[in-house]
Amino acid sequence: MSAHKAIDPIILALVQNRLDHIAQQMGRVMVRTARSPIFSQAHDFSCFLADAKGTVVSQADGIPIHTGGGGFAARAIVARFGGEIAPGDVFLLNDPYAAGGNHLPDWVIARPVFVGDDHLGFACNRAHQSDIGGGAAGTYNPQATEIFHEGLRLPVMKLVAADVVREDLWDLLKLNCRTPDLLDGDLRAMLGSTRIGADRVTALAEELGTDQARACFAGILDYAEARFRAVIRDLPDGTYRGEDRTDNDCFGPADIVTRVALTIEGDSLTVDFTGTDDQIRGFKNSSLANTVSGVYTALYSFFDADLPRNEGSFRGVTIIAPEGSVVNARPPAPMTMCTVFPAHDIIHACWRALGLAAPERALAGWARNVFGVTSGTKEGADEPFVMYHNNLAAGGGAIEGRDGFNQIGHLCTLGGLTIPNLEVYEQIYPVRYLRQEFRCDSGGAGRYRGGTGVDYALEVMVPALYSFRGEGLRTPSGYGVEGGDWGAAGAMLLSPHDGSEPVEAPQFGLMQLGPLHYQAASPGGGGWGDPKTRDPQAVLADLRDGIISAQAAREIYAVVPGADGMSLDMAQTQALREECAGAAAQSASS
Repeated sequence: MSAHKAIDPIILALVQNRLDHIAQQMGRVMVRTARSPIFSQAHDFSCFLADAKGTVVSQADGIPIHTGGGGFAARAIVARFGGEIAPGDVFLLNDPYAAGGNHLPDWVIARPVFVGDDHLGFACNRAHQSDIGGGAAGTYNPQATEIFHEGLRLPVMKLVAADVVREDLWDLLKLNCRTPDLLDGDLRAMLGSTRIGADRVTALAEELGTDQARACFAGILDYAEARFRAVIRDLPDGTYRGEDRTDNDCFGPADIVTRVALTIEGDSLTVDFTGTDDQIRGFKNSSLANTVSGVYTALYSFFDADLPRNEGSFRGVTIIAPEGSVVNARPPAPMTMCTVFPAHDIIHACWRALGLAAPERALAGWARNVFGVTSGTKEGADEPFVMYHNNLAAGGGAIEGRDGFNQIGHLCTLGGLTIPNLEVYEQIYPVRYLRQEFRCDSGGAGRYRGGTGVDYALEVMVPALYSFRGEGLRTPSGYGVEGGDWGAAGAMLLSPHDGSEPVEAPQFGLMQLGPLHYQAASPGGGGWGDPKTRDPQAVLADLRDGIISAQAAREIYAVVPGADGMSLDMAQTQALREECAGAAAQSASS
């Protein structure tokens, strides 16, 4: 812990809450002023505040995989510009190798916070751009074999100097984007958001005095460290191992394993990925910043919900990520998918290891998303569009005492990536939605059921380029725990309007197709516990809601619906469960 004069804990709590509120206000500015639906509808951004050294002190609820590595970006600015940082500057970066980025689509805008000439910190946001050039529209190029195929690489640079926008750089950014108007509007939203953040942190520091403000920042970090170390200390010492795997390298079948060993010694934790497979040809490699962020997403989601979310918590954790592995790739490996599927593997591997250390907290697996981007030109207008299929959200895993979240989306976002409004999408894009509903029997059965995926169909009314990233298509990914079942795998089907045979979408790839019906079923999360011990009333509620079928109710949950299919026959249910329990006992003894 850092040494500083003791601060009244009430003052410290008030300052922490004030900073958290400022970060939240930054996010509201983003939503209300952005041009692209990926900001205004899906909320694919995060806001955070750092001290003058680049240490994250506060972050808003947003996309966890963004903010866990926020300090990498802020410290890259300090390392590059140091004493040249001045009032009125704003910095821009994205590169995962040279600038503390996680992957290229997530651009960081950082505005220094000053009181007079005294530099106190940074107000930052990290946001996913609608397009950044590269080999495929929408920032994801499934054919990429090196980072140069993935779009603009931005080192740490000044986008604004002395309150004057660098118009030459601004024009360069727009020229290399397929949707320049959206980029222009979204960058302005990011600038406005950081201005609000910086101005309000400055106002807070002026109220406190700069010395007291710095002391509060240090105290907030120290408190977070103490809280996190106390949580680690409650776990039994030892080394616990976990792993997760993916079944392809973006170009064909492959067994790629992420392995982790978590070693607990007193109040310290070492997270060691030694033994993880080497980096791969495709764009599912992870940057170091993303891997660190994935680890902290796993830790924060496993432990108490009220733990402070800043880099003070990180002091008790050591992360070892071998260079050249899939969790710390060497250049020029591509890595646009790192925030999604590699992060998924990292989080799952850590959860499995943590579940051995604290079985009472064991978490069932979340499903991998079936995901894609559709891009083209709107009919009758020379206007490009790039549409993310964020509605195809998968189900979350269950925990003891609670079902998994339905249609919650990528594990790396923990629900922070919201489901866009269909009517808004129909106004913006040349599509018509035909169906979006919970997918029956997709959630893994259990005493607590895994979250369901979604059945999804829409009509794309113009020729378009399709970028597919269907990690959950071939094999289930939402594992069950404590006797719970796996969630269902996904599916994706394309039915062209010309009457030709439906086409099964590839897991990864690009396809140029005419108008068509796009149908998909996203995977479900894993269940927790024996399905035959689930509350029969909860099973009946799921049956009524179409989340499970009558067949699943009887055969998997041993629940017998009444003659109307919507009520419960308790006597037959009890008899069936006793019969199942007897059969299980006989099987176990034989």
